[in-house]
Amino acid sequence: MNSASQAGPPAVSDLLCFDLYATSRAVTGFYRPLLEQAGITYPQFLVLLLLWERDSRPIRELVRELGLEYNTLSPLIKRLEKAGLLARVTHPDDDRSVLVRLTEAGRELRWLGTEVTCRLGEALEMDDEEIAVLRRFLHKVRHGVH
Repeated sequence: MNSASQAGPPAVSDLLCFDLYATSRAVTGFYRPLLEQAGITYPQFLVLLLLWERDSRPIRELVRELGLEYNTLSPLIKRLEKAGLLARVTHPDDDRSVLVRLTEAGRELRWLGTEVTCRLGEALEMDDEEIAVLRRFLHKVRHGVH
């Protein structure tokens, strides 16, 4: 028997995966009050962010960009459409493909992306370089487990 198995499993508080999970929940919780004002959830916010970057995208592209399954993304898009923030339209060059486009109401929420980012930056009390370093490490973790 090795010493690790004799010591027992690690404490939850010693696990990197728990730190990542708890941090993710804390950040999305930080965003929640602003997002609730806009009437959207964090996953819906991510869809809108992609459309604010470049409007009129195929659903399959949003699935790939967000790393979600189609059956997870589809209900998000339907709720955003019902809220009047986006519309689904048939791709003009491919009847089998559906594009997702912002409505005027969806474009009007663009300020939200800047606002939540600025507020988080202020709350973290980290400068741009520190945030860049943290993001590089997070990307390394994410890509390392794929």
